[in-house]
Amino acid sequence: MAYFEVFFAWSKTQLQTVFGNFMKEVFHRIGIMLLLFSVYLEWLSVDVFIASVVGVYGLRMLIMMFYAFSIRLPVFKFNRIDRLSPILKYSFLIIIAGSIATVILDIDSFMLGMYIPIEEVAYYGVAIYIATVIVVPSRAMQQILQPLTAQYLNEKNKVALEDLYVRSSQTLFIIGGLIFLLIVLNINSLYETIPPQFSGGLIVVFLISMAKLYDCLMGCNNVVLFNSDYYRVVLIFGVILTILTIGLNMIFIPRYGINGSALATFIAIAVYNTIKIYFVKRKFDMMPFTINTGKVALLILVMIGVFYFWDFPFHPLVNIVLKSGLITLIYVIFIYRLKVSDDISVLLRKYLKVK
Repeated sequence: MAYFEVFFAWSKTQLQTVFGNFMKEVFHRIGIMLLLFSVYLEWLSVDVFIASVVGVYGLRMLIMMFYAFSIRLPVFKFNRIDRLSPILKYSFLIIIAGSIATVILDIDSFMLGMYIPIEEVAYYGVAIYIATVIVVPSRAMQQILQPLTAQYLNEKNKVALEDLYVRSSQTLFIIGGLIFLLIVLNINSLYETIPPQFSGGLIVVFLISMAKLYDCLMGCNNVVLFNSDYYRVVLIFGVILTILTIGLNMIFIPRYGINGSALATFIAIAVYNTIKIYFVKRKFDMMPFTINTGKVALLILVMIGVFYFWDFPFHPLVNIVLKSGLITLIYVIFIYRLKVSDDISVLLRKYLKVK
């Protein structure tokens, strides 16, 4: 069965996961966006906005809690847990590794405030916010890949695991590549619709977008490491990433400001991801890249070269809509014609009724 068929079959029985990912990745962004529009239109004061942001996160928590309770009420048991020590050890290491990843997302903004005026940190934050959209599909898909990866690892089914590794990388790279193109090729028009001082984050969007696209290219690399006997190395790699990020920020921020921080983050993430790919290659003899990866990368580069300096002669928002539609159409056609992913091709034939 094709990977996408497995993906959708699993999704139908895991609507709770889809809903959870929506609440985690989308709900608060929509809420905060509406609140920001309210502040811009002077419907809300800044103080009310800050309280409302807290309210959005509180509402998200309550919705997820009641949704979880509607599926299954919590049951409290005080039985002795078998093999408690390894469970606690694994949980502790995974929590620390996850915390390091969370800190990395904010440490650049914190360090920027030590070197440059605080208002420039806001420009950096907007650029980061735009670029992180690229990895939203990756985060959602990795939730679904967790049980499949764990199953193949437990069964020592290397053939299926490698197939999942390659297919997840191809699928996420194609999807992330489209989002990357939509952001990069419309970024100039987008910045025309917001105050001009925010345009200083243009290079930040490019660099962080490339870093996030590399994250998509990793496929289920993280899932493999977290579910294998090598989960401890994720903590070591995380420490290396933290030290590297701090060191590079200290070098680049004084010289290049917010662009320096973005460059530091890009280099750190590139090194971090490359180390993990090399480690999985050494321990599992698997690589996520194929000739089709190169085809998609070439397609992305060509489309950037063709469309970056070309726009419709209309209002920026109209230009974004029209240009996005054209880019998506051309991208999808080439992805289908190049046959870079059987799963994407199956999906297109199924939903677009093409032969």
